[in-house]
Amino acid sequence: MKVLKFGGSSVGTAKSITNVKRIVEETAQPVIVVVSALGGVTDKLIAVSHQAAATDAGYTTLVDELQARHHQMIADVVPASKQADTTAAIDALFDELQSILHGVFLIQDLTPKTADAIVAYGERLSSIIAAALINGARHYDSRTFIKTVRLGAKHLVDFDATNRLVRETFAERCPVAVMGGFISSDLQSGVTTNLGRGGSDYTAAIIAAALQADVLEIWTDVDGFLTADPRIIPQAYTIPELSYGEATELCNFGAKVVYPPTIFPVCAENIPIYVKNTLNPKAQGSVIRRNVDASTRPVRGISSINETSMVTVSGMSMVGVLGVNRRIFTTLADGGVSAFMVVQTSSETSTSICTTPADGRLACRLLDEEFKKEIAEGAMNPAQLLDGLATVAVVGERMKHTPGIAGKIFSVLGHNGISIHAMGLGALEMNLSFVVDRSLLRKSLNVLHSSFFLSDYQELNLFVCGTGTVGNSLLQQIAAQRESLMRERGLKINLVGVCGRTKAAYCRDGIDIANYREALDNGVQGGVERMVDEIAEMNIFNSVFVDCTASAEAAAQYRKLLSRNVSVVAANKIAASSSYDDYLELKHTARERGVKYLFETNVGAGLPIINTIGDLTGSGDHILRIEAVLSGTLNYVFNTLSEDVSLSQAVRQAKECGYSEPDPRIDLSGQDVVRKLTILARESGYRLETTDVERHLFIPQDLFDGSLENFWERLPELDAKFEEERKRLLAEQKRWRFVAEWSESGASVSLREIPLGHPFYDLEGSNNIILLTTERYREYPMLIQGYGAGADVTAAGVFADIMRVANI
Repeated sequence: MKVLKFGGSSVGTAKSITNVKRIVEETAQPVIVVVSALGGVTDKLIAVSHQAAATDAGYTTLVDELQARHHQMIADVVPASKQADTTAAIDALFDELQSILHGVFLIQDLTPKTADAIVAYGERLSSIIAAALINGARHYDSRTFIKTVRLGAKHLVDFDATNRLVRETFAERCPVAVMGGFISSDLQSGVTTNLGRGGSDYTAAIIAAALQADVLEIWTDVDGFLTADPRIIPQAYTIPELSYGEATELCNFGAKVVYPPTIFPVCAENIPIYVKNTLNPKAQGSVIRRNVDASTRPVRGISSINETSMVTVSGMSMVGVLGVNRRIFTTLADGGVSAFMVVQTSSETSTSICTTPADGRLACRLLDEEFKKEIAEGAMNPAQLLDGLATVAVVGERMKHTPGIAGKIFSVLGHNGISIHAMGLGALEMNLSFVVDRSLLRKSLNVLHSSFFLSDYQELNLFVCGTGTVGNSLLQQIAAQRESLMRERGLKINLVGVCGRTKAAYCRDGIDIANYREALDNGVQGGVERMVDEIAEMNIFNSVFVDCTASAEAAAQYRKLLSRNVSVVAANKIAASSSYDDYLELKHTARERGVKYLFETNVGAGLPIINTIGDLTGSGDHILRIEAVLSGTLNYVFNTLSEDVSLSQAVRQAKECGYSEPDPRIDLSGQDVVRKLTILARESGYRLETTDVERHLFIPQDLFDGSLENFWERLPELDAKFEEERKRLLAEQKRWRFVAEWSESGASVSLREIPLGHPFYDLEGSNNIILLTTERYREYPMLIQGYGAGADVTAAGVFADIMRVANI
């Protein structure tokens, strides 16, 4: 025998309730069917009862609308031969309902007893329609055999009486029995009661256990238990099977697939629960049972309670005193306050209780009254209430056998700037629960879902600032490699924000990288400050700010971003070459917040210079001397000079090819090389300011002082002199190189004449070269050489840094 329960969404429309008919009629008999009220009806019944109590005559209109809805459902789905009788039965119930509500309206009072009676009509109505619809079905009133007793303000099932009555009622098996869930009656008085919101599941479980059914099926509007809330985690997928314990933990912490009390009765009888989708009956769904196959992952699922208040009782007098916690929980129980999570410090100086926000303030009043003497004497503190919280539960039986789970959870949360207010992990190690600010709930769920590989990929969410040559090339490279990275490395890169000078686009679900220009055209106001505000507002996990500009305004935002646990990848070298103290603070902030500040492309574009220096110094080597040609622009200029190409022409070509800055005076002044040398010295472990670097310029200062237009007009004045010197160097077998040098004795940049045979002599095009003399590489310095300028190689270096953020 099977017991099938159908929720409000399953009987809410003509289409869905027709699916119910088909599912039941295709199920082997005997079968018991439990239905909820039509979708949304219970909420409307609660609303009309409060309207009536408030003497709002408009309640009658809402009742008429409910009656019309049920009439329409009968007309849509019930066979014509049964419509008259079914309508008469429905109208009789609505007459009763109108009478009760009229009484509430007149006396302006809604007692709990009356409220229970009113809300029960939803299931009483829907079950009559379902019984008329399903062939061979017989209708039962579940109030005649589901019995409750009162405990405080709650109605608890009397299992002895209920089990006996259920067995008596169904001793003579009926092929198809249909009844309303949720509703019950008091054992002594027979007055209508209920099992609480979601109680239809409970009704079905009680009946299944009492009759020792083979299977309990819960039919709802989702494909089963999901790894997380799909409204927050679109990638969440169905869990094929889970244990009774795992299902209980997930349900108690917000997974609304099954009403939590449902699981115990069937668990005691070892009856499996199948969770299926009425609208997609062929889907596999989820099965809950005692013996399940071992999961390949330690975490089975993640759930959350979106609204949490935390009440803390504290005081030095609690230490070592017997009975304090007994007083706390007795007081709360007597006051009808339920706690779903309790945390106590090992020092016994405080106990924190997590409740619903509705119970939080009541709990504080009750506890302050209970401990008023101790509070007055200063031995204990008044109860503290913290609102605006959410609780997350990470659930899985294999967590107990997997070392490091708690460490990983708190590590990934910390890296994303998520602070924990309280946490609990019992000895069973099946549920690790923690409390966070409600504003961080979405981020917490996303980062945990990704980190525990419940998602298929590790995700990075990029905010790209700058869509010039480097930014555009980077996005093209990411678009080309995105599928390959997901397939081969399990890394999913999402573009969630992109901004230029005037336009920007943002989308939490991701922007089509290949068509980002179109998104920009239809976007919002641009600018780096707007982007930083959007990053804070979106609050997305594993966020990375990618700076593809040369903007001081963008560089000024790094500290704020890092402090908010946003990693920074920068092609922009302004921040790393700013004051040494600011540079050090950025590095310290990144390390302290557990995020990355990476700027490999600040020197040598895509060449692995900074990382190599980091590897050397990290392994105990010491940098003694740096000699380098670090300006791809200047190297291109001096390699391009010829009898046919003058200095001014070579500079213009460098700009047109994208090697130089938009204002090439930045390159010609040596400022760019000074910044790069400063960065290298700092990464080598030395304190150096840009002002400490001696500059020996080869362009007269007055060409730098005027406007850019004036510079281009006057630059040809130098052509003749440089051509004369070029011929001399050619005859002497020498070449110009703009060389940066650093050692502990000082730092300088200058235009040098490099003789044949020197490693710098044959440096071609816009290539860079660096010689590192270290304690280990003293006799034969380490040499790194390759393309040192150009949008594509710089973008490739930025791309590599992005992947380093993901540690792949």
